[in-house]
Amino acid sequence: MSYIRGYDPDTLREIVDLDQCRERLEEIGIQRSLPALLERVWLLKVLDRLDEALVVSDQSVRVARMGGTRRDLLRARILHATIQQNRGAHAAALQELTACAEEAEGQNWSGIAAFALQHRGKVAYDAEDFESARTDFKRALFLRQDAGAADEQLESTLLAIDAADRRRSRATVAS
Repeated sequence: MSYIRGYDPDTLREIVDLDQCRERLEEIGIQRSLPALLERVWLLKVLDRLDEALVVSDQSVRVARMGGTRRDLLRARILHATIQQNRGAHAAALQELTACAEEAEGQNWSGIAAFALQHRGKVAYDAEDFESARTDFKRALFLRQDAGAADEQLESTLLAIDAADRRRSRATVAS
């Protein structure tokens, strides 16, 4: 079940049903499997409980490192970087997302590379570097198409490209 109802066209943040996310977080409880940890991190993030999300995210990276696959570890690291982004640590998020994108592309894991680049674009967008954001979103779109991504993923990337174009145009007019 997807908790995402859409994306804010200005911030690019997920629009979710907060009550549904709280209920799901309660259902998961303190399960320690990697999928449960990753879901908890995301739910805490969209509920804006970033301190808790960071703690659980650190735990998910450790669990993935100890018992998961390389793909699992990349997913955990990407999610960890999104928490850093939401906490305002853009440089740390960019560094982590760049490393993840490069590793995923090196392994020809298009879907994971696209996930990392989409989020790296969002970090650049938050930092008002709209040209870099657009470049990352365009690359993510290409990789998602290559991976046969679902329409919802392609649509979210197209929305992000449009948002970066709008913001870039406004910044150009203002200067």
